[in-house]
Amino acid sequence: MTETVNRHERIPNDLAGQRLDQVAATLFSEFSRERLKAWIKQGALTLDGHTARPKDKIYGGETLVLEAELEEDRRFEPQAIELAIVHEDDDVLVVDKPAGLVVHPAAGNPDGTLLNALLHHDPALASVPRAGIVHRLDKDTTGLMVVAKTLAAQAALVEQLQARTVSREYDAVVTGVMTAGGTVDAPIGRHPKDRKRQAVTTAGKPALTHYRVTERFRAHSHVRCRLETGRTHQIRVHMAHKRFPLVGDSIYGGRLKLPPGADEALKDLLREFPRQALHARRLAFLHPTSGRKLTFRADLPDDMLMLLDYLRNDHETMR
Repeated sequence: MTETVNRHERIPNDLAGQRLDQVAATLFSEFSRERLKAWIKQGALTLDGHTARPKDKIYGGETLVLEAELEEDRRFEPQAIELAIVHEDDDVLVVDKPAGLVVHPAAGNPDGTLLNALLHHDPALASVPRAGIVHRLDKDTTGLMVVAKTLAAQAALVEQLQARTVSREYDAVVTGVMTAGGTVDAPIGRHPKDRKRQAVTTAGKPALTHYRVTERFRAHSHVRCRLETGRTHQIRVHMAHKRFPLVGDSIYGGRLKLPPGADEALKDLLREFPRQALHARRLAFLHPTSGRKLTFRADLPDDMLMLLDYLRNDHETMR
């Protein structure tokens, strides 16, 4: 089964100076960079009507035209993994991802992922790049994700993500008592010394996170974060940058801090909390076909509810 891709994109001036394959990966982010490179070499992805090389420099203002046949992706096997489906129609699927589920196969996680589960749920997704996945959550982050069921829906959702019109709000439990909400406007890129980590760096891409305090405890805070950009580990990196790292974050959490005088049950919970305390609670976007605004919410998972209960009880007991 094949499907035709026909896309036109004008290259914005702020991408000037980059390679063609880099720009293509930004403008057609639903496709892998390797696939885009192959299309450039085949002449299926042209620059101002002409064939080009992946390494050619971009000046800004040019037009990219992508006309290609997209075959089913048979690299990944369908697997019967349970999905918590919040909404489904002919164009989109919204799921509530549990902790521990990797979104896309990669080195170290060749299967058992959300992508494998999606292919089992709907075999037609094999004809959509990445089985319709347009954004990701970290393995141990829970909550809402939207999946496109058609190429047209995927293109529309990617465009909304790039235009920052998809609304994504998260619950987080952080170490430290925040006095007020605010905004973190700090670029994020690969850590200069540890390739597995991200960091705030002047060489990074723009990243913007708004946050507000929902509840304060003796040594922790429950906050709501709203993303304007979607960089890898963005909330985790930005909260750690503000010196309010997420509870349970093994990468960015720093040294464990316990409330003075806390009982052993709370101390044990904080020591052993198995993941970053982060949950994608609210997701809103325009439906790709009808244009109607859709809004979804997902309740906090049990582990975060228990963590908040313990912190709340400690706060009330020690007042």
